[in-house]
Amino acid sequence: MTQTLGSILAEASRAFTAIGCGEARRNARRLITSALGLGASDMFGHLDREITEPEARHIRRLVSRALRCEPLSRQVGRREFWGIEFGLSADTLDPRPDTEAIVEAVLRRVPERDAPLRVLDLGTGTGCLLLALLSELPKATGVAIDIVIGAATTARMNAAALGFATRAWFCAGDWGKPLSARFAVVVFNPPYLTRAEFAELPRAVRDYDPRRALDGGIDGLEAFRAIGADLPRLLGPEGIFVTEVGIGQVDAVCAILRGVGMAINGIERDLAGIARCVVGGLANGGRAARAKRR
Repeated sequence: MTQTLGSILAEASRAFTAIGCGEARRNARRLITSALGLGASDMFGHLDREITEPEARHIRRLVSRALRCEPLSRQVGRREFWGIEFGLSADTLDPRPDTEAIVEAVLRRVPERDAPLRVLDLGTGTGCLLLALLSELPKATGVAIDIVIGAATTARMNAAALGFATRAWFCAGDWGKPLSARFAVVVFNPPYLTRAEFAELPRAVRDYDPRRALDGGIDGLEAFRAIGADLPRLLGPEGIFVTEVGIGQVDAVCAILRGVGMAINGIERDLAGIARCVVGGLANGGRAARAKRR
């Protein structure tokens, strides 16, 4: 029997419906268009297009993996973030749309987009935060660090693919410890889930995202404490620090930052109205921190 786009779409939709997947037809359509390299218009306007048996087998393999809760982004090895497509690897977190709030928070506070800013991305993963910012700040350069060598390698490959290889440098290390320079912008998307929250994650996240990128320890605050001590020497006097935080963590994170000489300059909310980012800078332009060190 000849298979068409329409018949394989119906088959995949039935499979997703059978396991109680919401928006089964939409998810089936996304999987098929990705598998065949089609645009949405190609799918809608050509449901009677015949597909080959190898194409059908490829789609069925992807459906089978999706039924085991493997996200489509993991299957195809890429994810869009800030309108840019990033390659994924087993060592990187799958970027979430909510994390774009960090990019927005920085850009709202940069008075001059053409300034030659230096940006630091701590725990870079795919490099999505640094590279999204470089796409908006044409004269900026950046350094990204990740404790996992494979993640730093993936981010470096993304930078090369996107044309930012000469403006971004990547290394493996323990947060900011290997660095001595100061930066105008420091962004941070740490692991902030509590150990209990991590255990309750859906399989699509728990089984496919690296635990190290999600598990923030017993109270979810380990990474904030680790980076706190380094911030006063990494951030320039008028620098901007933006970190993503978990639900209900704003007060605790603000307390950690104030304890190392930081001032809190704002709280940013995501599209759902949830407090998503804490924005800070050095208190008194860093004078208090310098006096404490003396």
